[in-house]
Amino acid sequence: MKLMTHIVAGYPTMEESEKIAMAMYESGVSFIEVQIPFSDPIADGPTIMKANEISLQNGTTPRDCMEFIKRIKKKIKIPIFIMTYFNIPFNYGLEKFCEDASDAGVYGLIIPDMPIDEEKYEHYISLCKKHNLHAIQVISQMSRLERLKALSKVASGFVYCISSLGTTGTRSELNPKLEKYLKNVKRYIKIPLAVGFGISTKEQVKLVGKKAEIVVIGSKIINLYNETATDKITAIKSFLKDLM
Repeated sequence: MKLMTHIVAGYPTMEESEKIAMAMYESGVSFIEVQIPFSDPIADGPTIMKANEISLQNGTTPRDCMEFIKRIKKKIKIPIFIMTYFNIPFNYGLEKFCEDASDAGVYGLIIPDMPIDEEKYEHYISLCKKHNLHAIQVISQMSRLERLKALSKVASGFVYCISSLGTTGTRSELNPKLEKYLKNVKRYIKIPLAVGFGISTKEQVKLVGKKAEIVVIGSKIINLYNETATDKITAIKSFLKDLM
């Protein structure tokens, strides 16, 4: 089982974001997902939404995020993924976005609102390939058989499986249909599966880790940072090391 952790670039500041990313790396996580903040993060719950809002209030731009990743990649020797919403790379210029991400050392892109149906218009997957990026596909329990079959032909790196309906955020219990859902996905998807949304405890990580190759934790880390009065970075390290 591998762990992928999530940060919002520029939250609460770029300097703190770098400290959090280094804490994740030093704790032994396998991947880091860096979110470029967006004003309407539709897949995110209150915790990550607020982090997006504060980062944007700080003046964080997509180019700032590229520079941030380029800077931390000099120290962090694990794959880093960019997560954002399609409006960001679209306005940046999709090919330029892919080119700059690749130059910054990014391993792949996670863009939940970029359906494969738009490929013939946007050429997102082909541009990712051109610039040596994995175009990570995102699916949910609502993804139909035809969609899984289509995704199986283009999926690269891993497939991100949303564990439950709704937005990101900690949950007290895992989706009871998760095992059945993942078994069905594995019938068609033959590359690793990452599972995220609502995973926050060691027990949940262990359970999901038996069913998928990658477990994703996001909101819990931001909550931990916000709720810890002093020595926030040590608290994050202790939490992550305990999950391994």
